[in-house]
Amino acid sequence: MIKNTAFLAALTLFLLIGWLAGELSFLAPYKTALFRLHGWQIVSVVVLVFMHLCAVFYVLARWLFVRDTGRKLMHVDRQLIGSDGVHQDLPVEQWSARR
Repeated sequence: MIKNTAFLAALTLFLLIGWLAGELSFLAPYKTALFRLHGWQIVSVVVLVFMHLCAVFYVLARWLFVRDTGRKLMHVDRQLIGSDGVHQDLPVEQWSARR
């Protein structure tokens, strides 16, 4: 899930930088001075925006994809504990310890 959120954040950041480059084309004659004087600030902001996008996409992915996991796992655990459950098909090492 982290790999997917980082990819989505990088893609979003790439599109954002491309859009900004098109909008700020009037600054092209001054690019050497801008990057020489303020390059570390630009890189810091890009890294900060990337980290925030990763966090936002990670929270969104957890909210969308992991929302009912606890309920589903409790259902499987109840089946494993029960006498008519599927634990006869599983090896003994995978049986639930709670009885």
